[in-house]
Amino acid sequence: MTYEFDFSSVFAYWQFFLEGARTTVVMSFWSTLAGFILGVMCAIARSSSISWLSKTVGAYVEVIRNTPLIIQSYFLIFGMSSVGLTMPILVGAILALVINITAYTCEIVRAGIESVPRSQREAGECLGLSPLQVYWHIILVPALERVYPALTSQFILLMLVTSVLSAVGTEDLFGVSGQVQSMTFRNFEVFIILWGIYLAMSLMVRAIFWMLSKLLFVRRRRLGTLL
Repeated sequence: MTYEFDFSSVFAYWQFFLEGARTTVVMSFWSTLAGFILGVMCAIARSSSISWLSKTVGAYVEVIRNTPLIIQSYFLIFGMSSVGLTMPILVGAILALVINITAYTCEIVRAGIESVPRSQREAGECLGLSPLQVYWHIILVPALERVYPALTSQFILLMLVTSVLSAVGTEDLFGVSGQVQSMTFRNFEVFIILWGIYLAMSLMVRAIFWMLSKLLFVRRRRLGTLL
């Protein structure tokens, strides 16, 4: 049995793919930005000497990392609506992504913070730096430098995972592909196009993070240890 490819009928709906890709980028951008900020804050809190704060953040991280994203999104979008708290599907999806990626970012950054030797902190204190300066220049920035490749991979994975949220009704790239399939009956061609678009988007995001690393981490650029 032979199969004849026909991409022309699928490309006729290029506007659907474009709009879906735009939605995927919007979801990825806001969830990455908010997830990074909150993740760093949670990592600082979990690494602190305040027991109740560290344990609270630790419990949050364990709950989120050990439950599926799709269940978290269903809870936020449909579960909360059952008690009267409604929100647009796109907002709920982004919120679910933020809550999810914050937990993973927290653990990655925490590992970076704990990798900074105690002797470096003591050296900063001996130089007369304030506690805030020590934490920023001696601990946090070097920690982010060390875990930047892991963060980059995690955020690229986040963009790819947005496809899962089409199950809750988001019209992202994967979500609109179902509409194109139902109108063209060319499932194989649609998935080939999706594969190419997701690959191109991943490479583009990786290039953006690489350029950001050159701007943010001057020391690593001089040492030649960037991505």
